[in-house]
Amino acid sequence: RICAGCNTEIGCGRFLNCLSAFWHPECFRCHACNLPISDYEFSMSGNYRFHKSCYKEQYHPKCDVCNHFISTNPAGLIEYRAHPFWMQKYCPSHEHDGTPRCCSCERMEPHDTGYVALNDGRKLCLECLDSAIMDTKQCQPLYLDIQEFYESLDMKVEQQVPLLLVERQALNDAREGEKNGHYHMPETRGLCLSEEQTVSTIRRRPRLGTGNRSMDMITEPYKLTRRCDVTAILILYGLPRLLTGSILAHEMMHAWMRLQGFRTLSQDVEEGICQVLAHMWLLTQFDSASDSNGSWTSSSSSSSRLKKGKRSQLERKLGEFFKHQIESDASPVYGDGFRAGHQAVYKYGLRNTLEHIRMTGRFPH
Repeated sequence: RICAGCNTEIGCGRFLNCLSAFWHPECFRCHACNLPISDYEFSMSGNYRFHKSCYKEQYHPKCDVCNHFISTNPAGLIEYRAHPFWMQKYCPSHEHDGTPRCCSCERMEPHDTGYVALNDGRKLCLECLDSAIMDTKQCQPLYLDIQEFYESLDMKVEQQVPLLLVERQALNDAREGEKNGHYHMPETRGLCLSEEQTVSTIRRRPRLGTGNRSMDMITEPYKLTRRCDVTAILILYGLPRLLTGSILAHEMMHAWMRLQGFRTLSQDVEEGICQVLAHMWLLTQFDSASDSNGSWTSSSSSSSRLKKGKRSQLERKLGEFFKHQIESDASPVYGDGFRAGHQAVYKYGLRNTLEHIRMTGRFPH
């Protein structure tokens, strides 16, 4: 008998007869740990042999939330959930056991990592916190960047519109005070206001206290007065720079259309074209920005990139996720509206698309 492991004669003594071959006991080894397999049971993957425990460690998925092996269901199958973008795998039970998600990137909070608790009840992961914009003053440079982006498209917003960062409740209260408007569910993260209101804005960012809780945030009332058809733009505080910027680009488009005297549009057309501008601004932040068949000027993307410099891999990944959110949105207003608007801009260019919307209230086909 020739050993299938070392190709030498086995001779007298103990040997194994398995997998249609003979083996010295010390030659029948685990592919993972390289120790002899002396158990009565072992596992196979292709032509490789494993201890059952090593096979489980190698191939059985672990939950990214609790770090335990994901259990099998009653049918004996491994059942888990996975985020479609981040591919974070987790036990199905975590969808119902109160495990928090990051309010920005939607990833579940691992048990060994404490997300930051914001004052209004939201949770923010540490990676999103790294570039989060926390108060109105901190947001002003980004506001100037978005204004320059619109100017590069020959769409300058002539009136000075106040930009305020607010908490969730202040945003919801302001939304209730508006007569018209369509709001993205499950949570509104930005508003373009046309009514006179008093809004509670964040004057000083919170600091991190015990247990990663934000504290000592200072807010102050801000009275909005009507000087034009737009009284203010409100953005939810505590979101990463790129998400804040895309929301701001969206709300700025609402403001631009109101100030340009556009008629009252159907929700899918107005929200759709606003999402197109948010998507376009995100593209200018990375090397993937292009002319896109005349839909916007290449100078706007190149100047913006030169000014920002290279993005970190983390921020780039977040930016890709925010783009993915816009592109894959399933809602008929924001999602279908974006896809119809994006197709029109790709085919006819931004200027012609906007002129067609002004004349007909619809996207060109």
